[in-house]
Amino acid sequence: MASANIEKGYYLFPVKPGHQNFLAGNMSEIRPNHFHSGIDIKTEGRQGLPIYAAADGYVYRMKASTFGYGNVIHLRHPNGQITTYAHLRNFNDEIGDYIRKEAYSQKKNEIEVYPDPTALPVKKGDIIAYSGNTGSSAGPHLHFEIRDSLDRALDPLKFGFSEIVDNTPPTVQKVAITPLTIDSRVNGKFQRTEFPVIYDGKKFTVNQDLEIAGKVGIEVLAFDKLDNMHNPNGFPIYQIYDQGEKVFESNVDVIDFNIGRYLLVHTHRNRFTKLYKAKNNLFPFYTPSEPLSGSIDAKPGESRAIEVLLEDVYKNRSTLKLSFKGTEAKSNLGGRNQTAGNEQISYQNNIMVVNGEGAAEGVLAKFFVNGLVMEIPPAYVGSNKRTYLWDMEYGMPDSVDVCTEKLFPDVRAKIPFQQELFFTDGSTGFRFADNTHFDDLYLRYNYHKIGPDRQLTVNSPYEYLWNNLEIDMDASHFEGARDKAHVYLKYENGWRSFIGGQWIGDQIRFKTKNFGTFVIAEDSTPPRINPVRVNSSGLRFTIADNLSGIDSFEAFVDGEWVWMRYEHKQSVIWSEKRDAKPYKGDVLLKVRDKAGNEAVFTSKI
Repeated sequence: MASANIEKGYYLFPVKPGHQNFLAGNMSEIRPNHFHSGIDIKTEGRQGLPIYAAADGYVYRMKASTFGYGNVIHLRHPNGQITTYAHLRNFNDEIGDYIRKEAYSQKKNEIEVYPDPTALPVKKGDIIAYSGNTGSSAGPHLHFEIRDSLDRALDPLKFGFSEIVDNTPPTVQKVAITPLTIDSRVNGKFQRTEFPVIYDGKKFTVNQDLEIAGKVGIEVLAFDKLDNMHNPNGFPIYQIYDQGEKVFESNVDVIDFNIGRYLLVHTHRNRFTKLYKAKNNLFPFYTPSEPLSGSIDAKPGESRAIEVLLEDVYKNRSTLKLSFKGTEAKSNLGGRNQTAGNEQISYQNNIMVVNGEGAAEGVLAKFFVNGLVMEIPPAYVGSNKRTYLWDMEYGMPDSVDVCTEKLFPDVRAKIPFQQELFFTDGSTGFRFADNTHFDDLYLRYNYHKIGPDRQLTVNSPYEYLWNNLEIDMDASHFEGARDKAHVYLKYENGWRSFIGGQWIGDQIRFKTKNFGTFVIAEDSTPPRINPVRVNSSGLRFTIADNLSGIDSFEAFVDGEWVWMRYEHKQSVIWSEKRDAKPYKGDVLLKVRDKAGNEAVFTSKI
């Protein structure tokens, strides 16, 4: 994708300009559900460093928040581009006064404003703020972005900043090969397989031939480092060369925030980068851009020498060499197909993988589909296991007889891509909009009781949604206080994240962008308030909640609303005064959690 106008020298580096700087993160790094859209500039492990305007312009947007970018300023410049400065400790006096007046005018603790273009002009090199650790930040730093006129992120390191030095090429940690069709095999199996790599001082390799049948995809786990730095960063460019000819490129040079969630199909579990274009992936930076471009196919007996080039923004390059050998899809794998660590039924997109005990090659499995019985032989067998593959495009089996036992898949329905659909079994319902999912989706769910919780598990946390799915969860079993009961997403470590929900009869309706395990839990305990300072010079409290989490808070002194700032990582709120006038009178603080419980603190100054 062609980048917008990049003029080297136009921008001043925003932290310690003219001195060498170091990065904690860069553009194109893989984050939980998006690409990192800027550079994270280290600030000596502390807060309060001056932040300079990168060019002439004006403040066109700013926000004071405890989440996301925290305290953030966006400047618009004469060239139409935008620079973003995030996780700030505080703004300069002029900008700070402006947002303070807006907060008191709107009576909002979390405030975002769009000043008139003439209200807050800046000159290149002006101090606009001071570095901090606000928002979703793991430590003090400045998050800095350069965006084009369409609000898409450009790579700041392409703008020629001499403050950043990098002569270090990317490092490959691991390679994975994944089958892409029902006839594909990796070392004989229909199974994504990871391989360690070795480095000989010149190139990375996998120390074995990779036997493949059918179409497969390459996935790479890799990172980049800057000179004299230990923390891993991302890099933008992967290229595949087949027999010396470039056949695929992925180049993350522009990030469109509107489609950022497609990172979930660009990667495997947010770690490995897929060097092939997944079906329906809207990212524009692949060449060629057809679905499954970049995939590898080798005929039986054919050898393929594949070279993967990895390149960072400073054109430091590394090479990964892979040797593929085409084979027939063998039916007998001997000791390479064993039961250890494998589920009896698993899923890869539209393929159901069924494992049965025993090594007999001729044993047919019976798939019961829509009243019909389909008998199929094993795709391959091993020393103690038979593996069958079923394409769910032909129907969803309600049971499978593998001779030694009968298995019952939990697939309930096919949800076609870009189709609005409501599915219900009478007690549980699922509403899919036409933009809920990335591809055809095979809905699986079941209820199970673990300890005191009756849990609803829907698909796998490693299957992804583009937009919200609405679920009507059966709650007829719940005996607690419904006005304090809500849905939570439960993680493997037991931690629960509040989702919410609306009670409708014996169901609770909620929306989610994530598959996983959902539970109903009651939170009747109000938040905790601990006064740290309550005097004429200011207010400071710690606040915490036991389950649903803090939702809102509101403070008054002598009946007048007070702007309270919040640092959620430290569970601290504090006042920011309208003026220099000392506080005097009755103090009232209300703190509410997401379940609707309220705690009240009163005092007098």
